[in-house]
Amino acid sequence: MWGLGFRWLLLLLAFAAAVELEARFVVEKNSLMVTSPTALRGRHDSAIGNFGIPQYGGSMAGAVVYPKGNSDACEAFNSGRKEHLFRTKPGALPSFLLIDRGNCLFAKKVWNAQYAGASAVLVVDDKDEPLITMDLLQEDDEAAKYIQNISIPSALIDKKFGEQLKKAVKDGEMVNVNLDWRDAVPHPDNRVEYELWTNSNDECGPKCDMLMHFLKEFKGAAQLLEKGGYSQFTPHYITWYCPQAFVVSKQCKSQCINHGRYCAPDPEQDFSTGYDGKDVVVENLRQLCVFNVANEIKKPWIWWDYVTDFHIRCPMKEKKYNKKCAETVIKSLGLEMQKIDKCMGDPNDDSDHPLLKMEQDSQIGKGSRGDVTILPTLVVNNRQYRGKLGRKAVLKAICAGFEETTEPNVCLSDDIETNECLSDNGGCWQDKAANVTACRDTFRGRVCECPTFNGVQFKGDGYSNCEHIDECKERKACQCPECSCRDTWGGYDCTCSGDLLYIKEHDTCISKTTVQAKAAWAAVWGILVALVIVAAGSYVVYKYRLRAYMDSEIRAIMAQYMPLDNQGEVPYDSHEDHPLAH
Repeated sequence: MWGLGFRWLLLLLAFAAAVELEARFVVEKNSLMVTSPTALRGRHDSAIGNFGIPQYGGSMAGAVVYPKGNSDACEAFNSGRKEHLFRTKPGALPSFLLIDRGNCLFAKKVWNAQYAGASAVLVVDDKDEPLITMDLLQEDDEAAKYIQNISIPSALIDKKFGEQLKKAVKDGEMVNVNLDWRDAVPHPDNRVEYELWTNSNDECGPKCDMLMHFLKEFKGAAQLLEKGGYSQFTPHYITWYCPQAFVVSKQCKSQCINHGRYCAPDPEQDFSTGYDGKDVVVENLRQLCVFNVANEIKKPWIWWDYVTDFHIRCPMKEKKYNKKCAETVIKSLGLEMQKIDKCMGDPNDDSDHPLLKMEQDSQIGKGSRGDVTILPTLVVNNRQYRGKLGRKAVLKAICAGFEETTEPNVCLSDDIETNECLSDNGGCWQDKAANVTACRDTFRGRVCECPTFNGVQFKGDGYSNCEHIDECKERKACQCPECSCRDTWGGYDCTCSGDLLYIKEHDTCISKTTVQAKAAWAAVWGILVALVIVAAGSYVVYKYRLRAYMDSEIRAIMAQYMPLDNQGEVPYDSHEDHPLAH
């Protein structure tokens, strides 16, 4: 058996060759605004940590605290009576713990800070370098514990700025900052496009367990968004290729399909037992084809049903991770197996597969998105998501991608956002008597805009005043010289002077005499038309009856002079030469 180190080296070399040694990594940032002290006031960038729950679409104000001991937060802060040392006190700003980089995992630092009561964490870089994304470099049970339980946001700040903050705190100054994620995700319109780079392998450790849990947990929300037309989701799968020099090796043959073009790591990290990497590539391809076939019938959300059902019914640990089990799931979802088989093709072909080739090309970053090199990776509106892969956290990021006031109701639920209109009406105008308000709840906060109530459109600034549109004052109706306009709720009343009558359709006044004369003439014409119709009808009836009478008379006359088919021969008396007289 080849060593694990060599296999990973092989895969990394292949991936490096695939991107021509020019991998491009984009660090997703949020804005950090110092509000005090005055000497440090200004805006700075910070790199969003790839764990915890960033407040996408929102902002968070806090007071910076720098611990006197354990400044790298590699040890637990709580001991004895110091439990929850940094918990926010009533009436005070939340505590943002400022800690130093180094000596332990980023996630462990944030976990220790969270457990001590911090509301957010700012990690000060220990090198003068461009900002990087805080992530885990190893996947073990300890690291998984941190990732799964961190619920506060964190960010990395550069060394120079961090040293300034530390000095201000040590000098006894009040250091207040505001973390802002409102522009962390682009939000151009009323539809969000997002993609998930995933994997069908369910035996790759804590991250695979987390991914499978997320797929089941997020399925309902994803299908709701897709069916409502609010989102466009696309699944993706990472593959590598085997270097040409190793294509014929046993290792490449067991981990790749299409003659080394598309490969995946061995699920058990052992070439001699269990499933091979090529089994994973084949199932990844099948899942891509399920999505394509479902998309053709305008039901792309079926992909979520397939991947979750496959994971439940066909797990590796039960030795059911195979084609037979997959086909059972596909048939239960009503998809055509023949179309999926055609899409998958032959894994032994010595040629490119169009879908998998497209997936490899898509791994290379474009625009504001960097290269995809780790699993799982979520991209929202072409911006890579950073944070915990959980239903609530991901839904926050997706909801942040809608243009304000266009987000669906699922984004306005209490567990996703706080309805600011419930507190002092959001500072907007309201008419308590009529129960009318200008406050409109949105995922990002609230907007004050004049409402439409019972068909009546209000106008104003939405904050201090709103009033319904006065058609009379706006000169939108009742504008003829003889017209007199009176504003009413939801409309207007228009009257005319003298004996004039208002005609709304033409916005004009005409004489009642004229109206009466027109009505009289209309009645006369109506009577004449009715008489004509009656006369015509009578004439038709008369013609019909006359024709019937004439037909009967003619038949009677002909019967006297001509024998008819339905009459028998006339009898004769045997003693007379003439017919019997009747």
